[in-house]
Amino acid sequence: MSFLWAIIAGLIIGLLAKLVVPGRQPIPLWLTTVLGIIGAVAGNALATAFGVRDTGGIDWIRHIFQIGVAALLIALVTPLWARRHA
Repeated sequence: MSFLWAIIAGLIIGLLAKLVVPGRQPIPLWLTTVLGIIGAVAGNALATAFGVRDTGGIDWIRHIFQIGVAALLIALVTPLWARRHA
């Protein structure tokens, strides 16, 4: 069941990251989800390193790290994907 939650969280984080990155990102939904999952894992690691992984209430800082890492990944992968499929 945790695998399903990872996919759902990756989709949401990936879509939010696409909203943060300026311009159009012509990458498929499956790649957005994969980058969102990677961003979530890396964002959790960053939050742990900064000591803000578990806070009282909603872990906003952790979510910002997750979306930020996913946005960075999308910004890096989009030109590669567009060049490959042009």
